[in-house]
Amino acid sequence: MSVSAQPRLALVGDRGNHDEPSHPKIDAMREQWDLTTEWIPTTEIHDASRLDGFDGVWVVPGAPYFNQKGVHIAVRRARENQLPFLGTCGGFFSALIEHAQNVLHLPEAAGVDEDPEKLMPLVTPLKCFFRGEKAPLKVKENSRLAAIYGTTEVEEIFHCDYGLTDTFMNAANQGSLQLSAWDSDGAPRALEITGHPFFMGSLFQPELSSAPGAEHRILKAFLAAVRTKANAGALPAPTL
Repeated sequence: MSVSAQPRLALVGDRGNHDEPSHPKIDAMREQWDLTTEWIPTTEIHDASRLDGFDGVWVVPGAPYFNQKGVHIAVRRARENQLPFLGTCGGFFSALIEHAQNVLHLPEAAGVDEDPEKLMPLVTPLKCFFRGEKAPLKVKENSRLAAIYGTTEVEEIFHCDYGLTDTFMNAANQGSLQLSAWDSDGAPRALEITGHPFFMGSLFQPELSSAPGAEHRILKAFLAAVRTKANAGALPAPTL
């Protein structure tokens, strides 16, 4: 037995920004979760202490964010402190850039969280069918993502207009960060960090194909990791 409060999950993002269709979907689902969830606006994150007490971090869609530096602080907190992390759509890009900036120290990633203009050379438009439609993906064999799916051929929903150049994304694919899914053109669309309890980013949005009580298998795996993290830190029950 143990004594613990409900697991706490931080939803990092600017609620309602860009009329993101994922935000109301997330709100509907979280009402039924056995977790305490809190929306944390990016403008409130000035240092890692804003994430104190949370058992997991989800950087939700909504880029460009009001405070990209705050997003990177949240990503880094999860990465360095073994907190389960999920980044979808803009969260995928944020996880990739944070790793490139703070782990690999790639010169093209320097300062992009403080000066949005520095990001522009890395941005490339995506195909129009990525607005709310499904696209096929090839998943890396023996990856965490493949284990979650149980297959390497899937289709997922995208809802985005831009991406990062393949040259940059492939350069950032070093060390513990591994790309784990590609679209039919061979462009990277998911990532994960090996040796981490759960660290995953996807350009596609599993929340858009989810419903309360019928969450996408990626969300189920992420929420399970958050619960495991919370239980690992639970205090022993007092002896009576």
